[in-house]
Amino acid sequence: MRAGGISILIYHAGQEAGLQHDSNKRDLLIRQGLKLTHLRLMAALDETRQISAAATQIAISQPAASRLLAEIEQIVGMKLYKRHPRGVILNEAGRLLGERARWMLRALDDTGRNIVEIGSGQRGAVNIGAVTGPAIELVLPVIREARLLHPDHDITIDVDTSDKLAEGLLGGRLDFYLGRVLPGFDVSAFDMRLIGDEPVSLIARSGHPLMGRADVSLQDCLDYDWVMQPPGGLQRYTVDRYLLENNYRPPNRVVNSTSLLMMLAMVTRTNAIAPISRAVAEFYAGPDGLSGRIATLPVAHHIAVKPFGIVTLRGYELPAASAGLHRMLLKRLDSDTTHS
Repeated sequence: MRAGGISILIYHAGQEAGLQHDSNKRDLLIRQGLKLTHLRLMAALDETRQISAAATQIAISQPAASRLLAEIEQIVGMKLYKRHPRGVILNEAGRLLGERARWMLRALDDTGRNIVEIGSGQRGAVNIGAVTGPAIELVLPVIREARLLHPDHDITIDVDTSDKLAEGLLGGRLDFYLGRVLPGFDVSAFDMRLIGDEPVSLIARSGHPLMGRADVSLQDCLDYDWVMQPPGGLQRYTVDRYLLENNYRPPNRVVNSTSLLMMLAMVTRTNAIAPISRAVAEFYAGPDGLSGRIATLPVAHHIAVKPFGIVTLRGYELPAASAGLHRMLLKRLDSDTTHS
């Protein structure tokens, strides 16, 4: 029994030493001087890869940002980046700290949002994004359903290009988005539920000279003005590549615009032709859109922008209201797959 008593005393002594050891590990970086300003800078640097851009993002000067970086490296006890002509390259430790900084700041933002919701009596706020086609085809019907089930939810939808939406997700402005993860972004930061390609249609006004012709061809369309995304946009690249690979010359005249509204206005008031998402074309050509003022041309049925999906941050737990809308989207997608 005496031996047993000794073993118990030794166990507790070891346990106490272990607890003391764990306590010494807690808040180590904080006790060494790491501050929220340091975390904000690392998160911005992880996103922009430029000291000047990171400084602008958190509203400090570039020399101040350089001093903060030196402080951070002194606190952690190692180099975090190296310079190159177009910015900086974070090493493994720098990427880890930048990524964790984004998570911590995002968690603080969500906490603040939840506190505001509690204080204002709101049931929840949802901030999502989508490229135009999926916004109309998928997000719109789900939001109509969500408004019936959760009328007190405050829903914000950002419709933009995938690069802007990815920046919004990384920056904490969006909870998730429907779109793509484009080259230039760290794919390891995201999770995606793949949905599929985004078909493109050519539209014109209902009274266009080509409408009603049984023998209209894509070649005929190229003789008219086209309204398109500026070069560099994914849809523009897709259309240009389709024409090239099928031995068509580019349109004679192109008006570049990032505005869907401007595209539709030009199509309805001129003989211009525009390539737009098929979901958008069908919406505006239908009775709920522009009342038959535009129509889809029966050509180039195989143009499709590369697959899109529902994009979330890896390892990030969605706030309750956004998680609910996310589940509704998944349910709709699963239902569409079952009935297709």
